[in-house]
Amino acid sequence: MARDGAIYACQSCGAVQTKWAGQCPACGAWNSLVEETQTRPPGALAPGKAGRQRGLAFEGLEDETPAPPRIATGVDEFDRVCGGGVVPGSAILLGGDPGVGKSTLLLQVAAEAARRGARCAYISGEEAVEQVRSRAQRMGLADAPVKLAAETSLRAIVDGLKREPFDLVVIDSIQTLWSDAHEAGPGSVTQVRAATGELVRLAKKQGVAVLLVGHVTKEGTIAGPRVIEHMVDAVLAFEGERGYPFRILRGAKNRFGATDEIGVFEMGDAGLAEVKNPSALFLNTSGERAAGAAVFAGIEGSRPVLVEFQALVAPSAYGTPRRAVVGWDSGRLAMVLAVLEARCGLSLGDRDVYLNVAGGLRITEPAADLAAAAALASSALDQALPQDCVVFGEISLSGEVRSVSRSESRLKEAAKLGFRRALGPSGLDGGGAMGVTGVSRLADAVRRIGEGEWT
Repeated sequence: MARDGAIYACQSCGAVQTKWAGQCPACGAWNSLVEETQTRPPGALAPGKAGRQRGLAFEGLEDETPAPPRIATGVDEFDRVCGGGVVPGSAILLGGDPGVGKSTLLLQVAAEAARRGARCAYISGEEAVEQVRSRAQRMGLADAPVKLAAETSLRAIVDGLKREPFDLVVIDSIQTLWSDAHEAGPGSVTQVRAATGELVRLAKKQGVAVLLVGHVTKEGTIAGPRVIEHMVDAVLAFEGERGYPFRILRGAKNRFGATDEIGVFEMGDAGLAEVKNPSALFLNTSGERAAGAAVFAGIEGSRPVLVEFQALVAPSAYGTPRRAVVGWDSGRLAMVLAVLEARCGLSLGDRDVYLNVAGGLRITEPAADLAAAAALASSALDQALPQDCVVFGEISLSGEVRSVSRSESRLKEAAKLGFRRALGPSGLDGGGAMGVTGVSRLADAVRRIGEGEWT
């Protein structure tokens, strides 16, 4: 590539400047601008050169397009998040915290896909071949016909993949690759962008599915320029709380499937085990339910999931009461507390409040408002909810309990696990399998909790 001059790229956000400055004008990071070589992409004409250009061929919306083929990897939870399998020619970026199990998951995916007849390769830029082989033996995958390589040179990887055809290739990780066409070091914005672009072009041209591992920053975002998330076809996040064996694979972007789907795994000595019924895993069905606990019937992607909200309201020992929340949005908790005080008469402003989602799962849907409020009211009133009761519903600032989507699926999942009562928005129909207590105002739900009045 021809050198056109020098640019200054921010190593935090990827913004490009024509001159150096102490602070990046785009993201505000200090001392993050690094001089890099500006190059032209392959095939680009030099300034002032003219060339023949091809015309555009347009097609209509009514034209039929067949559904893309899929590679079934054999790891059903991974295939679910990808939309039913991996599409040949697609590029998938997997991000997650260090040690969460990204390499373990993709090695397992490559091995299971190879056992089903797919031609698979695993290229590691962080570990030697012996380390990858040792991990595969520990996971019971040593007999899988997966080709292994340890390489960080982008040119060597691309040349090798062009010589030998594959159906699925794992690159671990994109931050370790370097291209000799750029002077920047491995892991820099320029190198990550160049490596991703070259591998995406290879995937489209060769028809091979490329799975890229991406490191994350301390803020939880994938390291490198944000443009790499736009280059790839799917962005998956692998999440897990320390101290819990559960791992959640969540789709953040997917051009070939839903973006709100999740896959649930359990980390063990032999690798990751798929969890077919997450509700049974996240619930504790032994013994009576204590005050401050409420079971939420939620929806994650296409599947209903039951999880327990745990709350503790205690006298504050300091002048400023504490507010601590794990697994839920802290801003949402502040809103629910304000509604409980203003609309329901619960005095919580001078008390410590702790809220936890059991099992390490993170809940984001608004339908969890009523479950969180029920757990808080149960703890504040020292009145336990029935053992066989589930709760769901959205709360407005006026104290109204609003209906949520897919109520029937939530109730069916709860009935399948032995629950016989539900507390939710008015108008719910349990279909005869469950007794439903519908409320239109949060104050009515708090009154029922305090008096123990249930259907």
